[in-house]
Amino acid sequence: MNDRAALGKKGEDLALQYLQKKGYTLLERNWRFRHKEVDIIAADGRDLVFIEVKTRSSEWFGAPEEAVDDKKQRYLMDAAEAYIRFRKLDTNIRFDVVSIILKQGYQSIDHIEEAF
Repeated sequence: MNDRAALGKKGEDLALQYLQKKGYTLLERNWRFRHKEVDIIAADGRDLVFIEVKTRSSEWFGAPEEAVDDKKQRYLMDAAEAYIRFRKLDTNIRFDVVSIILKQGYQSIDHIEEAF
């Protein structure tokens, strides 16, 4: 695993721990549909939540959540639609972003509910 992939996995692990402490129930992790992937699919009360996790080692290129642009949002919406069809669900959904900065000796987690 390269450094970037390792950073991403560590970020996803931290995001999942953070969300579970907030009462979210994990349904899927790294769920794939064709070439699309959703980092975390969880239940928050009655809501089905599709969560994109963005992890960076600095904010040199901007905040991690800024990487969830229009194209990435459409990608996630397409994957969510496929998941709902596949599971034959009829529920409220929302899209959250968990933005993480991991530097040596420093960690920041920002959870953006209803990000788009």
